[in-house]
Amino acid sequence: MNLSSTNKLKNINDPVYGFVTIPNALVYDVIEHPFFQRLRRIKQLGLTYYTYPSALHTRFQHALGAMHLMGLAIGVLRSKGIEITEEEAEGVNLAILLHDIGHGPFSHTLEKTIVKDLTHEDLSKLFIAALNQEFDGRLTLAYQIFMDQYPKKFLHQLVSSQLDMDRLDYLARDSFFTGVAEGVISYDRIIKMLTVVDDELVVEAKGIYSIEKFLISRRLMYWQVYLHKTVIAADQMLINLLKRAKYLGEQGTPLFATPAFNRFLQGNPSKEEVMASREWLECFARLDDFDVFASVKAWVDHPDRILSTLCDALINRRLFRVEMQTNSFDSGYIDKIRQKTCTQYNLNHEETEYFFTDDKVENKAYNPCHDRIMIKGKNEEMLDISLASEQLNIAVLPTTVSKYLLCYPKNIIV
Repeated sequence: MNLSSTNKLKNINDPVYGFVTIPNALVYDVIEHPFFQRLRRIKQLGLTYYTYPSALHTRFQHALGAMHLMGLAIGVLRSKGIEITEEEAEGVNLAILLHDIGHGPFSHTLEKTIVKDLTHEDLSKLFIAALNQEFDGRLTLAYQIFMDQYPKKFLHQLVSSQLDMDRLDYLARDSFFTGVAEGVISYDRIIKMLTVVDDELVVEAKGIYSIEKFLISRRLMYWQVYLHKTVIAADQMLINLLKRAKYLGEQGTPLFATPAFNRFLQGNPSKEEVMASREWLECFARLDDFDVFASVKAWVDHPDRILSTLCDALINRRLFRVEMQTNSFDSGYIDKIRQKTCTQYNLNHEETEYFFTDDKVENKAYNPCHDRIMIKGKNEEMLDISLASEQLNIAVLPTTVSKYLLCYPKNIIV
């Protein structure tokens, strides 16, 4: 190995795991690419810091953490006689490193407003394919593993499944930075208990309690962090103001925005256009959290009353009220809130939707119909975790829990 390659084997100090090592020069070069460096400027949990002030960690940190866990998993599986070549190790490390590269600023919020139906998974495929071309095909194996096109299916499961390195890292990292102790998981114990049977990633019986804790922690993190009422309020306000900005942009109304952000506001590209155009991909690659919030700050003084009101409220954390309950809300109650909002803000029916949301959220910690978590018993018997567990609450985890919500300004008194 030459000196330049040696200099790329860096150690990065991570608050969750300690030192994270970059395994080889190719991984280092991919990390240094502008497409990946953009993730430094995209927060992992969007506006969650409005509720948990320390939740300021980034997609960049998460990607490196997931790669670190992947390295541990590779070592464990090799120690148990599972063949993983050096090329496969490099490919799966790159696949997990790049699994979230398609995330835009505020992630799912942006997906619902700027380009409809265009998901971060769609964009991740485009970014990896573009990087593969730039790196002369050296990411081909990574792309195949990411797309589940490689013969060894367990490698894809390490990247994307109900027990992948992505989930292990984001639960450990999100609980660390939010301070929500209920999300703490035994990621190291889980990884040590992994093995492969018939090309499927499974867990040895001794690890069943760690898996139970993992699934319970995931459900708790959804209600306490990802679907927290205040987080939902902030996200919904951002969605609504971006919808308004998008509407104004399409009408030709002048809006302050960075050049890349302005193209999406006024250009109105379809999913198919973005997927087919390297130019649109390059444009998306220039978007990050700073583009959006710089615009939101400027729009506080925009002459459009709806846009300026929403932006001012979000910037100064005058968040909407969120009501949540397990049963659907009475239609008369909904109409009463909608009408009061309409009157209070002097809005027509269509405009009221920017200030009022009637929606439903769902929490399903485990889906036995998709990439099941299988437990390998002492007698080689394979059982789904929901059947193998002795814990009563694990058996109900596959159940989808739905909650209905209303989101509207706090000065609306019902």
